[in-house]
Amino acid sequence: MSAKLITDELINERLEAKGFGEKQANDEDLVRKAVLGHYGYKLIDDWDDNAEYFIYEESTCDGYSVYIATANPRQISISEDVYYYDKDLGDNLAEAMRYGNGDTDYPETIYVDDLDAGYVDDAMQSEFQYLAARFEEEVIDELTEEGYEYES
Repeated sequence: MSAKLITDELINERLEAKGFGEKQANDEDLVRKAVLGHYGYKLIDDWDDNAEYFIYEESTCDGYSVYIATANPRQISISEDVYYYDKDLGDNLAEAMRYGNGDTDYPETIYVDDLDAGYVDDAMQSEFQYLAARFEEEVIDELTEEGYEYES
């Protein structure tokens, strides 16, 4: 009797069923949908005081742009919530989703003033890769429990 083998194709098939396979990885919209769905968030670009998190651009009194990333826009901490560069916001958005209070049945909202900003895509890609790696380990464990094994 031949053994059931764990193959890259089989792993990818299971990952795609979870929303984190190669098909999704190659489509920005599917990446965003998978990440936001997993964490229980939706991104909005219309201000909502009830959003769980806010990321937006502000101008200083002398005309410079700064970026705010905060859970409470009424109490901004200059040392913790204000950024000079938007490149730092991707990590911030990823952390807000990963450690926030998202709900898959009733998604929480994150206000982002520019949904097409590079940092949004960066956050989605990094979280997708992180989650795909976690799910790959889970899939391999499931396959092993089902009697599959690697070719020796």
